[in-house]
Amino acid sequence: MSTVHAVLPDGIDDPARPSGGNIYDRRVCHGLDTLGWAVHEHPVAGFWEHPDEASFAALEEVVRRIPDDSVVLLDGLIASPAPEVLVPQARRLRLVVLVHMPLGHRPAGNGAAAAAAREREVLAAAAAVVTTSAWTRGRLIELYALPAERVFVAEPGVDAVSDAAIASGTTDGGALLCVAAVTREKGHDLLLEALAMNADLSWDCACVGRLDRDPGFVEAMWHRVRDAGLQDRVHLTGPRTGAALQHSYAAADLLVLASRAETYGMVITEAFAHGLPVLAADVGGTTEAVGYSGGPVRPGWLVEPGDAAAFGAALRAWLKDAALRECLRQAVRARRASLPAWASTASAIAAVLTAAAR
Repeated sequence: MSTVHAVLPDGIDDPARPSGGNIYDRRVCHGLDTLGWAVHEHPVAGFWEHPDEASFAALEEVVRRIPDDSVVLLDGLIASPAPEVLVPQARRLRLVVLVHMPLGHRPAGNGAAAAAAREREVLAAAAAVVTTSAWTRGRLIELYALPAERVFVAEPGVDAVSDAAIASGTTDGGALLCVAAVTREKGHDLLLEALAMNADLSWDCACVGRLDRDPGFVEAMWHRVRDAGLQDRVHLTGPRTGAALQHSYAAADLLVLASRAETYGMVITEAFAHGLPVLAADVGGTTEAVGYSGGPVRPGWLVEPGDAAAFGAALRAWLKDAALRECLRQAVRARRASLPAWASTASAIAAVLTAAAR
């Protein structure tokens, strides 16, 4: 039996803190177990979005107890900022780092250069690096001059969706859904601007996602919603998981995602699994997530990132054109058949871990 030690953020199963990275980590651990791997999980406490000395001490305590020559799969949220802990351990452990979002891709300022330098040290010392999209792989190689043969892609999968959770669509197409933590990076301010441009049309938008990642931004969003007079139409619901999230997808007409940065966009393929068309910013790996349906129309509509006017114009076209809505819905039905399963993701990572073990 092959063995892997998975070093994960504490609380990846906490329903109050859902994220694409947490879902990915959990599905991969389960998939490796199904493939016959012995998966030893090591949750690490700490505030890893802005780690402190206590966070690094907790990681040091976990990693030093892992036996010599073990294969270790580390979530990049923990690994990338911690070269002092991990680079010395790379001499005795086979480190494989799973990068969800490169630190070096952050906008300049606020310590971005220092964060990128720390991430470069960790990834250069790792036996292998796994990314969630070809875009991320290319970006890491570009940023850090990593050897291409040590950087791999394991595309996220989707869960099976029951017939009850398939969106049937409403007549006017106005049930809009955004699934993302409410942060500037996810572009909720751009989305609100686009929605305000269409205040004369019939729509309602549920923004489902964490409200604790950037409290200042969330507070500003509340004020913007009120100032625009949209408090009865834009709903910041907080996170939803399980049946509540499934119901949100089933009740929607269109997923809207105005992100400024995405390495893949797992909510896009999740929306497709539920039969939902997507309107999203064409940024990072979203093009890969949208993919193709095999016909002349793509299942997702991609617009220039950071352009609220373009997003608003596309949204107006969706709301006013029933034929367009039906065309996109048919493209989504075709795309659903080609969505990857999580078993494929786990198999791709298992291959990387097996090579690292050698």
